[in-house]
Amino acid sequence: MVFSFLLGGFASAQEFKNEVLFCYGDFYPEQIKGYQTVVLEGSHFSKADIEILKKQNKTVLGYISLGEVNSDAAYYDSLKEFTLGKNEIWDSYILDLENHYTSEVLLKLFNEAMQTKGLDGLFLDNVDNYGPYGPTPEKLPALVSFLVKVKELYPEIYLLQNAGVFITDQTQEYINAMAIESVASDYNFKTNKYRLRNFKEFEEQLERLKEIHEQYDLPIILIEYADTKKLRSKILERINPTSWPYFIGGIQLQKLPEFK
Repeated sequence: MVFSFLLGGFASAQEFKNEVLFCYGDFYPEQIKGYQTVVLEGSHFSKADIEILKKQNKTVLGYISLGEVNSDAAYYDSLKEFTLGKNEIWDSYILDLENHYTSEVLLKLFNEAMQTKGLDGLFLDNVDNYGPYGPTPEKLPALVSFLVKVKELYPEIYLLQNAGVFITDQTQEYINAMAIESVASDYNFKTNKYRLRNFKEFEEQLERLKEIHEQYDLPIILIEYADTKKLRSKILERINPTSWPYFIGGIQLQKLPEFK
């Protein structure tokens, strides 16, 4: 974190642009109704929970990182000796998709999501790790090979790529849509403050996304971060002209959105 309804193209996105929910914390499935897509942490929910969510919403996706593993993850211990370094901001460790054991562990997570939980697909985080500014650009062929394998095993799976704009030419064949964080907003991890992004940077990012959307006919969703109604309104002023679907919430994505 998206979306099957976006496959019709840019015009269809206008109709459902605010029908998106990202929440990695626990919540009551009965609460969540009428969304085109819900992105969640699958470990919090049973198959019965997912069935309720699928009845009440269009598409339900689970979260998985293809670039890093958090130290709190249930499968961290099985992968830690194969990791390549640490992301201090999120207390997570960089994965090596070239490592056969690592890729097999991740494929089991895909199987759990699709077969055990009954999700429609997955939101692929940390894909930008394989881009030119990420920690493992040399592992890009391994990422592509992994995506090929996933689509072979689960042809109907819905894959939402998060970021990785500079490697879209390599991944676009295997994904259904792309999500981008902090295009209009810019959270400062040093001060823990929410703010607007520099307007020039915003325009540059927006232009790059428009090029990707047009070149690959790839649906785009914006994920923005705010903690007040005022900042949320300013973000909306910037992104509404795009007519792309969006989500605005807290940086941790652990709670349903609330604004002061």
